Amino acid sequence: MLEGWEWLIIGVVAIVIIMWGPAKIPEFARALGRAKGEFSNAQKEFTDAASATASMPTVTVAAPIASAQTLKSRDELLIETARTLGVSTDGKTREQITEEINVKVKLLGSTAA
Repeated sequence: MLEGWEWLIIGVVAIVIIMWGPAKIPEFARALGRAKGEFSNAQKEFTDAASATASMPTVTVAAPIASAQTLKSRDELLIETARTLGVSTDGKTREQITEEINVKVKLLGSTAA
C-alpha cells in the first residue's frame, strides 16, 4: 500500500502535468539533465585543479627577523623626530615620546589651518 509521502509525490507530479502540460515535461527533464552534466563537469574540473595544486611543491619563506640595529634605528628616528619638534625625551618611554609627538603634530596642524 502507498504511504503518505508517496501520495505526496504522485500529487506533485499530477499538479506539474496539469500546470505545464505534457509538452513542457520533456523540456524540463532535458534542462535538469544539462544542469546535472554541467555540475559534474565543474566538479571534475575542481577536483583536477585541486589535485594539480596539491602535487605542486611548496616553498616556505622565512620571515625576516628584526635585528637590534633595526630597533635601534627606529628608536633613534623617534628621538630625532621628538627633538626636531621640541619634545623632551629625558626619562620617557617610547610610548610616552610617541604620544607627545602626536599631540605636538596635532597642535602644529591646527595652527597651520
